[in-house]
Parts: sequence; structure tokens; C-alpha cells
Amino acid sequence: MGALVIFLIIIAGLFLIAVGMYNGLIQMRNRCDNAWSQVDVQLKRRYDLIPNLVETVKGYAKHEREVFQNVTDARSKAIGAGTVKDQSAAENQLTGALKTLFAVAENYPDLKANQNFLMLQEELAGTESKIAYARQFYNDQVMKFNQKQQVVPSNIIAKMFGFKEREYFVIEEPAAKEPVKVSF
Repeated sequence: MGALVIFLIIIAGLFLIAVGMYNGLIQMRNRCDNAWSQVDVQLKRRYDLIPNLVETVKGYAKHEREVFQNVTDARSKAIGAGTVKDQSAAENQLTGALKTLFAVAENYPDLKANQNFLMLQEELAGTESKIAYARQFYNDQVMKFNQKQQVVPSNIIAKMFGFKEREYFVIEEPAAKEPVKVSF
């Protein structure tokens, strides 16, 4: 009878440990989702600023259609990206297109003095900083979540319940690792 009680206590203890690990994985997964939502909010803010910026530059540089089209196309791809990897690639393309747009703006002194352009430029710079922070926070949460799935004994629970590792939100192109220059 005493051995049965000890056995049941051990089984109950193991069950509680497994439940704790499972709940920890759920919490980490939810933190990753929340962190991605924060990245998404900042990316949407960026996407909302871009049409206004393009329209402001268009008024001064009417003959730069290809640049405007590239920015618009890159924005559309970024908005439509489905996975973290696709989002990373689309953001790289958008950053490059914005760099080209700002290079075009450099050739128009009246544009550089335009208050609307300066305000948009400042908002975009602030948004870029917020995106960088949100991306770092997301990647930190992903790292913790992925590590939890790799260490013993929580890796057993992760495999049993089908938890999948998350992708990091990284900038793949070496040229895109430089910040967008928005000051003139």
C-alpha cells in the first residue's frame, strides 16, 4: 500500500512538471505572437507613410516614374508578405527602394526644404527606429521560445504537442543592414 502511494505521488509530480512545461511553451509562443504583432504595427505605420512621401517627391520630380513605381511595388510586396522570411525579403527590397527615393530627393533643393517632406522624413526615421526595436524584441522572444524547445526535458513536451520553432526576422542583404538615411 505504501509503495502504491509513493508511486502515485511520483506520477502526479511528473504530470505537474509536464503541465508546467507545456504551459511555459504556450506562454512563450504567445509572447512570440505578441512581439510579431508589434513588428507588424510598426511596418504598417511605415507603409502608411510611404504613399505620402512618394506623392510629396512626385510633385518635385515628375520624371522619376521608375523610382516611384519601384517604391510602390516594394510596398505592395511587403504588405502582402505571408511568412517571416518573405517579410524579411520584402522589407529588404522596400528599404532599397526608399534609399533610391531619398537619393532622387537629394537632387531637388526645394523639396529638401519642403515642410511636409521634412515632417514625413522625420516620421519615417522614427518609425525605422521603432521597427528596429520591435524586430529585436521579436527575435529575443523567438530565441527564448526556440531554446525552450531544444533543451531537455521541455523538448520532449514540445515534440509531443507539435510545437514548431519560429523564424527570426532578419535582414538578409548586406547592403540593407545599413539604416535608411533620411537626413539631408
